Amino acid sequence: MRKYLLYGIAVLLASCQNSDQKTTEPVSAHQPPVALSQSANSEAFNLSFGDMLSQYYSLTDHFISENDTGIAAASQRLLLAADSLKLDELKADTNIVATARSYAIGISSELKGLLGETELEPKRKSYQLVSDQLYDLIRTVHYDRQIIYQFYCADAFSDQGGTWLSHGKEIRNPYLPKKKLDCGELRDSLDFRHY
Repeated sequence: MRKYLLYGIAVLLASCQNSDQKTTEPVSAHQPPVALSQSANSEAFNLSFGDMLSQYYSLTDHFISENDTGIAAASQRLLLAADSLKLDELKADTNIVATARSYAIGISSELKGLLGETELEPKRKSYQLVSDQLYDLIRTVHYDRQIIYQFYCADAFSDQGGTWLSHGKEIRNPYLPKKKLDCGELRDSLDFRHY
């Protein structure tokens, strides 16, 4: 009798173990796929930040073409985008939001200075400062909707060097477009899509 009881328990345990395996496989096979790039920030923040980057890239293009009217118009649009940045929609602690706000204010201030300049070289220096602050802002908020590349050209500003940001890996130097359009090296790539 004892033999049959032990045999029965062993069969019961084996069948329970098999049924557990059978039920877990179909459940995991039918789970919905997880999106690979869910943003850490709100859609409102991402849209406003994406607009600011678009305006920055437009400003870069106008520096490359050395179009004064285009530089002024793109600077105005970038200033509006920086002032309209939805930092209160940022999903971060108050220190990060405060730091991001200080960078946005710095970008706005520098763009106002750029708009007050009459010569192209001082405008480029203001653009350099905007580029640096935007780089720091991106690193602060961890903007995760695209990869952003930072380039450096040592020959800019009489060999003092200058950085700029791009959405692609092609080197198009906004500081020396007529002399050395391809002067530059990739210094950093900001990719927060997987964090």
